[in-house]
Amino acid sequence: MDPLLVARIKKIKLLATDVDGVLTDAGMYYASDGVELKKFNTRDGMGLRLLRNADFKLAIITSENTAIVANRARKLQITDVYQGTFTKVEAMEELLVKYSLHWDEIAYIGDDYNDLALLARVGFAATPADGTARNKAAAHYVTEKKGGEGCVRELCDMILDVHGIEPRFM
Repeated sequence: MDPLLVARIKKIKLLATDVDGVLTDAGMYYASDGVELKKFNTRDGMGLRLLRNADFKLAIITSENTAIVANRARKLQITDVYQGTFTKVEAMEELLVKYSLHWDEIAYIGDDYNDLALLARVGFAATPADGTARNKAAAHYVTEKKGGEGCVRELCDMILDVHGIEPRFM
């Protein structure tokens, strides 16, 4: 792995993620009665749990605002959830103050235009394999996996490996 990338990852204390196109496959599924559905990858969930168990902070920052995301965050025990947030940098600034962190201690993964400002500020910026071309150009790392297909787990495993932490499940 590139030594500069390793140096960035070694500073990470908080991982924040977008939802649609990252934790999901970017599809919007609607039942005939109008109920919205989203497909999440359980391996991504396990990766987030492993990071949390290793004392990393976790956050979700999304411009969508749905009960589905709130339910998923609750299941993953992620308490820092920002929904309906179009100014993702402002949400992250709140987290920096809350946890006394600096920008270089933050990793963020986002796949689309509304993630670019945040990707430009964080210490470790990532995008899924199927992120937009602009996101790929802005990211320090492009995952091998697509959104909703394990890209977050890939990132979690990378962070744990670089920090020399053996994953533990509790």
